[in-house]
Amino acid sequence: MESNSPLKLNRRQFLLRSAVTAGGIISTNLVSKSQVFAQAPAIITSEKMRPGTPYGVACGDISNDNAIVWSRSDRPAKMLVEYSTNESFRNVQRVFGPPALATSDFTARLNLQNLPPNQQIFYRVIFQDLNYQNIYSVPVKGTFRTPPIAGRDIFFTWGGDTVGQGWGINPDFGGMKIYETMRQLHPDFFIHSGDNIYADGPIQSQVTLDDGTIWKNITTPEKSKVAETLKEFRGNYIYNLLDENVKRFNAEVPILAQWDDHETRNNWYPGQIIQNDDRYTVKDVNLLAQRSRQAFLEYVPIAYTTDNPDKTRIYRSFAYSSLLDIFMLDERTYRGANSPNNQPVPSKQTDFLSRKQVQWLKRQLLSSKATWKVIASDMPLGLIVPDGSTNFEAWANGNGPTLGRELELADLLRFIKNKNIQNVVWLTADVHYAAAHYYDPAKAQFKDFKPFWEFVAGPLNAGTFGPNQLDNTFGPQLVFQSLPPGTKANRPPSEGLQFFGTVKIDSYTKVMTVTLRNLVGKTLYSVDLPPEK
Repeated sequence: MESNSPLKLNRRQFLLRSAVTAGGIISTNLVSKSQVFAQAPAIITSEKMRPGTPYGVACGDISNDNAIVWSRSDRPAKMLVEYSTNESFRNVQRVFGPPALATSDFTARLNLQNLPPNQQIFYRVIFQDLNYQNIYSVPVKGTFRTPPIAGRDIFFTWGGDTVGQGWGINPDFGGMKIYETMRQLHPDFFIHSGDNIYADGPIQSQVTLDDGTIWKNITTPEKSKVAETLKEFRGNYIYNLLDENVKRFNAEVPILAQWDDHETRNNWYPGQIIQNDDRYTVKDVNLLAQRSRQAFLEYVPIAYTTDNPDKTRIYRSFAYSSLLDIFMLDERTYRGANSPNNQPVPSKQTDFLSRKQVQWLKRQLLSSKATWKVIASDMPLGLIVPDGSTNFEAWANGNGPTLGRELELADLLRFIKNKNIQNVVWLTADVHYAAAHYYDPAKAQFKDFKPFWEFVAGPLNAGTFGPNQLDNTFGPQLVFQSLPPGTKANRPPSEGLQFFGTVKIDSYTKVMTVTLRNLVGKTLYSVDLPPEK
């Protein structure tokens, strides 16, 4: 990934570039960071001569003084980003980005660095045609606010599970309306807790609902079958970007994305061989996961090294002011096979995060000076998530002492207690309903940990399921859930049972307020968590 120092433009140079904003073509040849020479203007006979940006812009991995800006061209082109603290782009700075090439499906990203704290940043992405260097795309604009050093409240959203179980983009319904609901709350950023796509969930043109009415989906060839080829995995991300709600959201809200199973296939684990599923001609899940991972890195605004994406870690952390550090886990890449999950001692089979990731998380938590430590987990801790009749998909394996993957979690929770790491909160999704759980060692089978909260949100545009049974090993107490027991499975978005969460941290009291909301943003449950002293 190319990252160059910004170029400050004088008035003449800025006016030349502003021709693009007005729909014209910049008549300049970019020779270096310090020199810009005028050329004869390009003669545009058709808008098709310009590079296009059909899927808008996005921003992500925002932390302290930097952020990733993402976009996609429709042809080989060089990415340019102009940004300013003023919406009219006075005192604009330009950063030269990488080329968008076929090898990355014409996606490109750029790391904006040394940004001023607590400022609204306005940016626009421009693509310069590689074959005709005086032809530029029409700029696409975005905005985000940089983290404060101190003195400002923090407000963010989270959720997961987008376009699952056959519920796609329905224009008659208004598309993925929950993204517009979240955008209107103006969050500082959004944590996508996994299942960004459903690569194993084809979209049909219509679905007949229980009342006989028809749910109509936009369809594409790549989204009409399970994803096996790289093109089909990429097509799943492109499908989501056909939704105008999603594109508006991406242009205004930075995204911290993690992945789970449906980015590849339901309940997958490394080394799995697909059996009894005739939809797949590719039976090697490792090969599917390799293609899935490439598409994920290409289409979410995540920082990664293009020359060696296999070395890019999906687990990572973000410092977001003195109030908040965020730790994003990867519970898919390193896990052992799904099993009855009842092994009495740790082994490779009981890995969920892996020893290396657990050690990383311990170091990060121990060194954190932030008031609050949010751990973003792509799967819940105490909810039982089965995989077939005998195996388990998440940490939990049923009531009783710590066994299997629970051994890894017990070790981590014990470490947090022994080191007196304060104000740790877990956020997750995956189970397609919303819930609040309080983990109480006095009511647990394993008692060597500090009490803590876990909050569950989702789905964002997928089938509603649940509620799941809680496992008593770590003493989770059900404080709230958005669905009554016995709710019929796979409820469509049109029934309104779509959920997301918000978190506000007060800059003065440092109280964290966690709220669970529905499709239209109505508060279903809220709790104030005072910080430990």
